[in-house]
Amino acid sequence: MRADMDKIVSLSDGDSTEELQKYLSSLTDDQVAILTQFSAKREPMCPLLTGSPPSSTEGSNRRLLVYQHCIPLCESGDLQPEVASDIIGLLMLETHTLSGPSLAQLASIFVEAIKVGKMGSGKSLELFPTVLTALAACEALSYGKGELSGEEYKKQLINTLCSSSKYLCLPDFRDVPLSSEELQFLVEKVLRMFIKLDLQEIPPLVYQLLLLSAKGCKKQILDGIISYFKEQDLCQEEEQKHGESLDLEVQSIPQDQLRYVEGTTILHIVFAVRLDHELGREFLKNFKTSYVDLCPFSIALLLSVARIQRYEEQVFEVLKGGIIKSFKDEQLQQGSKFLQDLIPGHCRVAQMILDTVKNSVFGWDHVTQGLVQLGFFLMDTFGPKPGPFGKTSEGSVTVARTPTQQACKLGGQVLLQGFKIHEPIRGEILEQVLNRLVTKTASPVNHYLELFSDIVVSAPMILLESSSKVTETFDHLSYLPLATVQGLLKAVQPLLKVSMSLKDALILVLRKAMFSSQLDGRKSAVTGFLLLLKNFKVLGSLASSQCSQAISSSQIQVDVHSRYNSAANEAFCLEILSSLRRCLGQQADVRLMLYEGFYDVLRRNSQLASSIMQTLCSHLRRYYEPEQDLLPPMKLEPCITAHGDQVFLQEPLAHLISCTVHCLLWLQTMRRSVNPNAGDSDDDEEEEEQEGYQSELQTILDSMTRRMIKSELEDFELDKSAEFSMGSSVGVKNNIYAVLVMGVYEVLMEYNFIKADYSKTRFEELLELFNRYHKLSEILKEKSGKGRVPSNKTPRSLLSLGFISTLLTVLFRDSTQSKEEALSVLRSSGEFLRYAVNVAVQKIQQLEETGHTDGPDGQNPDRTFRFLCDMTSVLMWRYTNIPSVVEDPGKKEKRSSLSHLCLEGLLKIFTTCQQRYPDKMAQDFLGFIPENIDLNSSIFIHFSCRHWEEEFNSKEAQLLVNILSVLSRQLKPSSQQFVQMITWTVKICKETSFEDSAFSKGLLSLLFSLHVLYKSPVSLLLELCQDIHSQLGDIDQVHEMMFQFISSLTIVSQRFCHLLLVLSQVDRVLDEVDWLIARKKSHTAAAKSTTDQQDPIEKAMTLQLGTLLTALNELIQTALLPGTCTITLLRELSRTYTILTTLVKYYIQVCTSQHRALPARFEKLVKLSGSHLTPQCYSFITYAQSGEFSGGGADDKKKKKRNEVNTAKLLRETKAIPNLIFSIEQYEKYLITLSKKSKVNLMQYMKLSTSRDFRINAATLDAALQEQDDGEETTESQETQEPKQKKRKQ
Repeated sequence: MRADMDKIVSLSDGDSTEELQKYLSSLTDDQVAILTQFSAKREPMCPLLTGSPPSSTEGSNRRLLVYQHCIPLCESGDLQPEVASDIIGLLMLETHTLSGPSLAQLASIFVEAIKVGKMGSGKSLELFPTVLTALAACEALSYGKGELSGEEYKKQLINTLCSSSKYLCLPDFRDVPLSSEELQFLVEKVLRMFIKLDLQEIPPLVYQLLLLSAKGCKKQILDGIISYFKEQDLCQEEEQKHGESLDLEVQSIPQDQLRYVEGTTILHIVFAVRLDHELGREFLKNFKTSYVDLCPFSIALLLSVARIQRYEEQVFEVLKGGIIKSFKDEQLQQGSKFLQDLIPGHCRVAQMILDTVKNSVFGWDHVTQGLVQLGFFLMDTFGPKPGPFGKTSEGSVTVARTPTQQACKLGGQVLLQGFKIHEPIRGEILEQVLNRLVTKTASPVNHYLELFSDIVVSAPMILLESSSKVTETFDHLSYLPLATVQGLLKAVQPLLKVSMSLKDALILVLRKAMFSSQLDGRKSAVTGFLLLLKNFKVLGSLASSQCSQAISSSQIQVDVHSRYNSAANEAFCLEILSSLRRCLGQQADVRLMLYEGFYDVLRRNSQLASSIMQTLCSHLRRYYEPEQDLLPPMKLEPCITAHGDQVFLQEPLAHLISCTVHCLLWLQTMRRSVNPNAGDSDDDEEEEEQEGYQSELQTILDSMTRRMIKSELEDFELDKSAEFSMGSSVGVKNNIYAVLVMGVYEVLMEYNFIKADYSKTRFEELLELFNRYHKLSEILKEKSGKGRVPSNKTPRSLLSLGFISTLLTVLFRDSTQSKEEALSVLRSSGEFLRYAVNVAVQKIQQLEETGHTDGPDGQNPDRTFRFLCDMTSVLMWRYTNIPSVVEDPGKKEKRSSLSHLCLEGLLKIFTTCQQRYPDKMAQDFLGFIPENIDLNSSIFIHFSCRHWEEEFNSKEAQLLVNILSVLSRQLKPSSQQFVQMITWTVKICKETSFEDSAFSKGLLSLLFSLHVLYKSPVSLLLELCQDIHSQLGDIDQVHEMMFQFISSLTIVSQRFCHLLLVLSQVDRVLDEVDWLIARKKSHTAAAKSTTDQQDPIEKAMTLQLGTLLTALNELIQTALLPGTCTITLLRELSRTYTILTTLVKYYIQVCTSQHRALPARFEKLVKLSGSHLTPQCYSFITYAQSGEFSGGGADDKKKKKRNEVNTAKLLRETKAIPNLIFSIEQYEKYLITLSKKSKVNLMQYMKLSTSRDFRINAATLDAALQEQDDGEETTESQETQEPKQKKRKQ
């Protein structure tokens, strides 16, 4: 064999190839095969190919033989890689010389080898694309019994290959010229194979697909990859649910394996996008139009792509749009039963993003940075904004209700979850949160404070690793807004328990802040010290269950060395108290914070009682007059200070006494409950000390009570002759004195009520205190309105919420015989009862606005909620059981009745609870309602209707309707109570005859809000439109109706009020239909024609619009007065035609893409719009334009003013009219297009109008008016002058 090969080589080196060809022709096929193998391993193969000319049949066959033997040889692995590469390179160069049949046979060899899996190393597959390229160039090839072109033959081979699940070598197609159809076919085949492959085989195939995407089909490839992983995620989710319900672990694919494969795939796609920007643009284009295609995998992919700078902004805009649209759509669906029934499910983007965070724990480091950016992007974009003049609203929103609030909350959740599971990003998250707390001083930072607090609670020990960042933030405390300081210090309390360095750093900062030149800095210091006193317990203090604020579990579990800590804490707390005593010489605001905080400190740290009470007692003595015969018992002069002409409050005396009283009462109560048998204690000295200051304080308070009752207003220089104007320093001083004295009266009232133990004498003293309080209050009200500068509103009451709750209960519901005599003293005073309810309303309003109230337990949400429940029960019982006719029969003043105040209180309680305590309200809703009142609102209204039978009270009726609106939100639309509620509301709306517009409006609003959660309101709208039409009359009878308008103006205004509500509801229905059309449009492109049966969503849209057109047809035939109602109706008509145009465009899209016939219902809708609505629209436009010029009057000034108003109306209405006509014409324009597309003549129902000129010709108008006036003068000259004036008034 060696000799043969040497001869072949020598012949090839010669000048002539004829001898070489002769010699090769003499060899058999087997010999050629052996020579091929031999030469492949040791000698070059060129002589074999040179001696086999492709022009001859024999040479062509021999070449094919060489190829047939070289391919398996290269796959065998016997050759060195370099040799195999050289052979394949040589064969690729010679492939174009092969004949068509040889190429076809060679291609078949490849296909068969691939199908049976004989391709070992895959080295020879590099030759396959060259073979296919050469094959496509052939003109004709025999295939079966016929012939195929080379291109068609190539398609058949590709089809055969794609049908083989073992074929994964897509790079071979990169060099094959493929048409768009072939490429699409190939991609579809490969994507369908995904489901049959093992997970580990997916990333390489994805990589090859992405390389293939350079040829085209980018969208198809990306959609296919994303759809595959979306399906896998759904299967995983279903398996987890199934496993949980059966207590089994059934997993076809292990979760961790799926996540790792997803992570690898994401890396491949991001790499491809970096290289091919067209692929990146195609990827983002998918999600810009609709968020429905989003899934956890695609979100992770988007966040990874965001690391590429050129796509960063686009990605976050896409995600922001998808998130906010998702929340808005969810809100729209939740508020409409019609949409819920039509589209039960909802695509929750927020949950997908949180799933992405959870999935990223499986090594998705390329996603985590995007998650951090997304979290802060959402919080910055959708966080609370500053109010007018840069003011921020107090208190944080408990429940995220609006889409923007929900998006902001989602950002916080992403960051919190990311902080918990990803160590590398913790430092960055913490740093960015703290930076925003320090720098965003002009904007609300409640959302960042909540996030920081959640981070501390969830991982206090992890946070200690970054304690230096927290320490740096402390340095800025004195420059931050007070609300930010309070939130920040509350959040870091758990850290202070475990980090001495952090605690020391904070104390150092607070001490510096105590001497700050800025008032807010000193207030921040007081806030910080009080928080420290509350949270560092001293040995022997009462259990936390008896305290006003609970500590979280993370705080308790780190406090391990309790005895050592308590002993150290005592010295620490006493040191802080000594610092706080310095505050008693500072401004009133600083002292006020101190007084409001001492009570909570005492409850948390009862061992500090002695120090706190001595501090309060010694400070109180400064303002107390010890001489028992002197009046008044307080020194008011030291309580104020003056700077030039300005007078300021220096000492909030009433708050000082209030703080002292509450601390004293709590200590006495706890002493009785903890140690009922006094004298057995070892701490005799401490007890004696406590008894000493307690008895002294009791003596002072009793003396103050006695002397305050004796004191007249003249003793305080506050009689009726005193000046209370806020424009002078004397008036300001008297105002301050009055507020202080009123506060002292209130504090003493609360103290005496609690100490009275239902003694008639003490209650009489209490009533005396109230009478003096009331007298001063009336003087203040009377005088405050007279000055040039109006005074502030009523000063905030110093009564505690707990006391008000108790007081209302005993005044209205306590029927104990032993207390009857004493309580009758208080009940006999109607003013005192009104005062008690008024204070309750004031406290509830403060709670609604700020989230807390003044006084004890004002910061404790649990106790506050309990007080609200108690007050609800009392106020509801009082309103439903005592008729309003019994109340002060002789006094019919402008002020509200007690029943009205009770209703106002109830409304504020329900609103507050829904805003601040939604979860508790849902759980303890029945706790609100007294035993004898059913939850069913019809019974609740029954009692009020009893009052209305005698005298209808509009304000009470409005309050009742508002209460029902709030309460109805607690009922589930599927519950029996909700059905009863809506049935009752419909009944009242039909049967009520109260001609009060505000009440009617409230009742109708309630009906709409309930009805939309029960079923679609279009049928109700139709009824109301027919009712309004029948009440106001037809536009053809307008001249006959004029006198009716003048005689029954109340009813007309009431109907107009109804009309605006009806039109607002029409707008809402149009919103829903518009949303449905947009949703259908986004799905139409992907959907394929299935059956001729109409889609349920299309059917529902058509029916809604049909009923709506009928309702609007009633309204545009109604004689409306020119003004708001007419303009609003014109706008709604314009919007209706715009929605109809959108629907027509949708059907144009359907006809173009799916070639479907138009539904019969849609044709009926077009007919209804053309034959009924459009002609009436033009009639209404004519009527509206004629109404613009009606009017006139005798008085020139009135006439001038009326003309100005009419001109303004004219400008508004003339803008609405052309907009409407333009909408009608656009509708007709697209109907023509649809008629051509669908081959259905829809324009047969349309009547083209000639009303096209909107310009007002002034000359023609003046001539017409002059002619009209001349005619009137001629007619009226034959009659008396009086009818002429009447005619002009028309």
